[in-house]
Amino acid sequence: MNHLILLAAGSSRRFGGNKLLAPLNGNPLYTWGLSALNEVCRTRGDCTLTVVSRYPEIRDAAQAVGAQAVDSPDSEKGQAYSIRAGLQALGRVGERDFILFLPADQPWITPQTISRLLDAAGPDTWTATAAFGERVGTPTLFSARLLPDLMALEGDRGGRKLMGRPGEPCLVIPTGSERELDDVDYPEQLQ
Repeated sequence: MNHLILLAAGSSRRFGGNKLLAPLNGNPLYTWGLSALNEVCRTRGDCTLTVVSRYPEIRDAAQAVGAQAVDSPDSEKGQAYSIRAGLQALGRVGERDFILFLPADQPWITPQTISRLLDAAGPDTWTATAAFGERVGTPTLFSARLLPDLMALEGDRGGRKLMGRPGEPCLVIPTGSERELDDVDYPEQLQ
């Protein structure tokens, strides 16, 4: 089973307001990542979708598409709190399962890239990440064997430090374009 987690709880400090609700081509920013993950779940039979957010309108939208919505009031303390909230909501996770994280401020990611990450994972896979050329980004995929390490993350750091550890190689999966890796940090990026 693949557990897809949309991280939609950030503070948007550089943006100057809640960027996840800011419009991009007529829809709130977060909806683009939610739509891509939902499309993957809809077309595959091996995925669950969880949305972590401290914003009620995002949790409501997640539930409207059949995703599990998780409140994360401590997310302002750092990304590790959002990750932990999402993982705790998964319930039972099998040893052969995978967990994929996508930040909700990455609107140009495609369902095809997400599916390629999932398809590349096999019994020997520990981690996988999306990349374009030398540029590495997200989404990121983790074997459930790393669940204790993911739960132990602290502060505003994600799971990147778990990737490519000795004896645990990281797969690098190409995106269709470099733009898929772009996230939104400033209002002018939405123009």
